[in-house]
Amino acid sequence: MLGVSPVRVVRPGDYPEVQRLLDRDPVGNVFVSSRVRAAGVDPQRLQAELWAVDDGGALSALCYSGANLVPVNAGPEAVRVFAAHARSRGRRCSSIVGPVDTVTELWRRLAPAWGPAREVRPRQPVLELDAPAPAVEPDPMVRRVRAEEFDVLYPACVAMFTEEVGVRPDVGGTAALYRARIEELIRSGRSLARIEDGQVVFKAEIGAVTPHACQIQGVWVHPEFRGRNHAAPGMAQVVRIALAEYAPRVTLYVNDFNSRARAVYRHVGFREVGSVMTVLF
Repeated sequence: MLGVSPVRVVRPGDYPEVQRLLDRDPVGNVFVSSRVRAAGVDPQRLQAELWAVDDGGALSALCYSGANLVPVNAGPEAVRVFAAHARSRGRRCSSIVGPVDTVTELWRRLAPAWGPAREVRPRQPVLELDAPAPAVEPDPMVRRVRAEEFDVLYPACVAMFTEEVGVRPDVGGTAALYRARIEELIRSGRSLARIEDGQVVFKAEIGAVTPHACQIQGVWVHPEFRGRNHAAPGMAQVVRIALAEYAPRVTLYVNDFNSRARAVYRHVGFREVGSVMTVLF
């Protein structure tokens, strides 16, 4: 505990209460819930700290503090104490992601100490497909990437990340972690792609998974193949696999300015169910 702050790091005995809190919003909390279900709450295994507001012995709000800072169920008072706690420790994350109102206030409090941000994306629609099947015929050539195809997939992952985030993930201190994450997704069968003649045409990952929902990330079509109707059938195949093998609700979030991607997702059957804000450093 920091002084008289109600913020503390979650302990192993808190796990059931943490999961109950996360399950209140299975779509909005899918990333944090997936990480906690896979690694527990021990900071070393989680590769992050999970902060909690301890309200008289009951946990009322959480904040995932790792490569991303992600508030969970955080009202105005929780935002205030999480911001104070984060300021006291200094910035260790590369982004802040969460509900628009929550992150707006969190960033207002953190900006004087952590700013300026490299980029602020004030509204990114959260989309969900909870139908029994996608609305588009799936591309059967989109399949799980095999372990021996890592060297084929990795440049596509780097290209997608660089295009989306604006910085390369394969340089600097986080390069090894990024590479390990791609290897993990391939090993777990959650990296999917259409590969032709040693070239990735389309790819996506099922990045977060819980029994209630899963989240698709890293959707990318090689520039040479854009405009050839690979995106919608490719996404439909990813959705088909996700619904059949992982969770009954499939989600993702998208930049509000990416009208082409949003049109593809609507065509596949996704609908908007909320929005998040992202602050990039």
